[in-house]
Parts: sequence; C-alpha cells; structure tokens
Amino acid sequence: MKSILKKIVKNTICFVLDKIKKTRIGPFLYQQIASNPMGKVLDVFHGDLKLKFVVPNQVCEFRALTFSTKEPETLEWIDSIPDGSILWDIGANVGLYTCYAAKKRNCAVYAFEPSVFNLELLARNLYINNLSESVAIIPIPLSDSLQISTLNMTSVEWGGALSSFGQLYGDNGMPMNKIFEFKTIGITMEDAINNLGIPYPEYVKMDVDGIEHLIIKGGGDVLRKVKGLLIEVNEDFKKQAEDVRGILEFTGLVLKEKRHSEMFEGSLRFGHSYNQIWHRPL
Repeated sequence: MKSILKKIVKNTICFVLDKIKKTRIGPFLYQQIASNPMGKVLDVFHGDLKLKFVVPNQVCEFRALTFSTKEPETLEWIDSIPDGSILWDIGANVGLYTCYAAKKRNCAVYAFEPSVFNLELLARNLYINNLSESVAIIPIPLSDSLQISTLNMTSVEWGGALSSFGQLYGDNGMPMNKIFEFKTIGITMEDAINNLGIPYPEYVKMDVDGIEHLIIKGGGDVLRKVKGLLIEVNEDFKKQAEDVRGILEFTGLVLKEKRHSEMFEGSLRFGHSYNQIWHRPL
C-alpha cells in the first residue's frame, strides 16, 4: 500500500510540474522549484569545528546529522594525521570527511568520487566551507587496471552509495540490485600518480563498498610509501577480507585496530563491516 501511495504522489507531482512549465511564468517557477533543494544547508559542529553541508534530501540530511556518531573512528583517525599531510579520500561521496580533513588537519586532499549524482554535492560542500583550494576532485573510479568499464549503481539519489566499478557485487560480495549505469574510465592508484601527476599520498581513506581489494591490488609502490590507511572491509565478504589483509601486510603496513560505530552493532546488513586502521611502524 505504501509503495502505491508513493507512486500516486510522485505521478501527481510530475503532472503538476508539467502543467506549470507550460504557463507563461512556468519556466521561472520550475527553475525555482528545481533549484530549491540545494538551498538547504545544515551547520554541523564537531568539537571546536564548524562545517556546513548541503542537504537536498533525507540521505544527505542523515549524513550531516550523524556526522559525529556514524563513523567516530574515522574522525579520530583523521585527528591523528599530522597537520598539512597529503590525503587521498577514495570514495569521497559528498565530502563529509574530505571537508573535515581539509579544515581540521589542513590536509591537501585528493577526493576520488565517480558518482555523477554525488559530484555536485561534493563540489558545493567544498565551496561553502571555503575549501575549493584545499581539495582536488578526481571524478574517476580507481580499480586494479587501466580500463573502460561500467559504474554500476544501486541509487541515483544525492548522497547515495553502494556502487561498484566493473563489478556486479556489493560490499558484502553478493549480487547488487543495479538500477543505473554508465561507462567510464577506471585507473589504478599508480596511474593516478604517473599519468595524472597527483602526488603520492601519505594517508589514504578508502570506502568504495566492495572493490577495496581490487583498488589496493593496483596500488603497487603507492601503498609501500603510505604512512597510514583506513579502509572499510566487510568480513562477510571473505575474498575481500583475505585479499586486503594479504596485500597490505605485503606492503609493510600493520593492522592497528578495526572498529565501527555502536549503531551498527547487531545489524544484519552492516554488523560485520569495520573500518580497519593500518599504520607503518617507524
């Protein structure tokens, strides 16, 4: 019943908007309606830091409202990064942690985010926080090889996640419910440095919902120079978990801890997903 009502409401809204567009002032009114969601901004306070985030929908609003509680381990890890470090944020989404690292730790951040739906929000969030000069957006997915493939997506919402480049499985290794796709170019971490001129990262944050092990497989010498890395791993995805551990240990990194927020304790979907924190011994 709920899905039927949602469909009726959606069709009604579309019908009204179509009628509005055909009136004399329709184009102007339609533009105001269409652009209005981007006008809603929430102030987020964490410690002594204030950030602003555009919240055009419930997904983005939830991300902003749970900024301090959804991934406290990520914020603590960023707090430990030396001031002025080079950070790669792989899977930046709309830029919550990108903005935090750039503003809190004065990091030079390279934000990798291929979703066409998240890129606008990422750019807007950087702009309203006066961080456009501190962060470079790389709208290209990372993978284990240079290739043209498909970005498979389970959401077309602003702030959506659970996408996968070149693969049809999600963060748990199970088949994903794809609703949208487009072809693009994927590169390796080494390609980003050798072909795009991006500087070597001192620290890497990686959350791409399923192909983390493929990305670090293409890391090569890049990972051997990394001082610290935070990577999300779903332990139900055995292949991913084993490959991540094997590759990172081979590069000389050591697992320091794995954590997730209390809100995920007992969750059937995310209860075995952890942010693993790796470091290079002095």
